Amino acid sequence: METKQLKRILVAVDGSENATHAARAAIALAKKFNAELIVCHVIPTPAFFAQAVFTVPGDTMRGYYEVSRTEGNRIVGEVVKLAEANGVKASSTIRDNVFSVVECIVKLAEDMNIDLIVTGTRGLGGFKKLLVGSVSSGVTNHSKSSVLLVR
Repeated sequence: METKQLKRILVAVDGSENATHAARAAIALAKKFNAELIVCHVIPTPAFFAQAVFTVPGDTMRGYYEVSRTEGNRIVGEVVKLAEANGVKASSTIRDNVFSVVECIVKLAEDMNIDLIVTGTRGLGGFKKLLVGSVSSGVTNHSKSSVLLVR
């Protein structure tokens, strides 16, 4: 059986508790395998903007993306800082104006020759806890890279 060497790990973070768990797991794996860590945050185009039958004012869109980029920079910055404090080489990327978060993550992984994508699952209560979120499920189903889901 062939053992796959992990050289590049992509962790997708959104600021949620599960994404924080995924980031910690990705950092630990990157450290163990001396792999490069890429921290990704995706800013989707809100469905109500994309499907609006009316024109969304440009100031509204600019404001949304400005606030989202600021928050995204904070989120990825915290993960990169934690990775570097643990001796892991880390970089970040923020993608915005994205209609499909899944497609964006899968394409990013393909373009960057990622060996492993790490992402959190969605934290839901009750019976729905057995299901993974739509993004993590989509990435798992469509990525050519290996995927690690973290709760």
